[in-house]
Amino acid sequence: MTMRHSYDQELEHLRQNLLDMGNAVAGAIEDAVTSLARQDAELAGKVMEFDDRIDQMEVEIEDKCMVLIARQQPIARDLRVIGTGLKITTDLERMGDHAYDIAKITLTLANQPLIKPLVDIPRMAQLAQKMLKDSLEAYTTLDISLAEQVCLNDDEVDHIYYQVFRELLTYMMEDPSTISQATQLIFVARYLERIADHATNIAEWTIYLVTGQRRRKK
Repeated sequence: MTMRHSYDQELEHLRQNLLDMGNAVAGAIEDAVTSLARQDAELAGKVMEFDDRIDQMEVEIEDKCMVLIARQQPIARDLRVIGTGLKITTDLERMGDHAYDIAKITLTLANQPLIKPLVDIPRMAQLAQKMLKDSLEAYTTLDISLAEQVCLNDDEVDHIYYQVFRELLTYMMEDPSTISQATQLIFVARYLERIADHATNIAEWTIYLVTGQRRRKK
């Protein structure tokens, strides 16, 4: 086996580790939102416990990147592959943190009747999860067009967030007894909006990986 072939295998393992972490984070987000919609404290607890595993995956990927840099002294595109891996794992870890935050709010609200049926928050979650899935697919296939679409989809998530914020603010103004729960639901919407932002970051890093050009959303 040539040195280059061995190196390529290590880069492929890095890519697979990132995808495994991405799938774990996607599952945590789905479970966190499901736990909120169902007010399922047990499922929320599992999401919070699983956050330690996501954190461990981040550390393992970071260590692998550091070893590759030290051992191979990569340049040009190889360096972008490893640098992008470091950036993406940070975004994934932060997404996992937001899933944890949503699950924690579920525990706070578990014994309270919801002030309104959850419609827009699950819709935000579905869009954010699709953005994460598509950003990982773009990274895997080096599909710039798909990465660009992820960036555009972030605007739709932002729009729903502001819609949720305004609606819940109206609840609070009309009935002060809803302030505590409405505030917690606004936090949930904000966490989902941030998850979408991190998915956008992954898409932008994919564009950088392929082109060498930085693209920052407006």
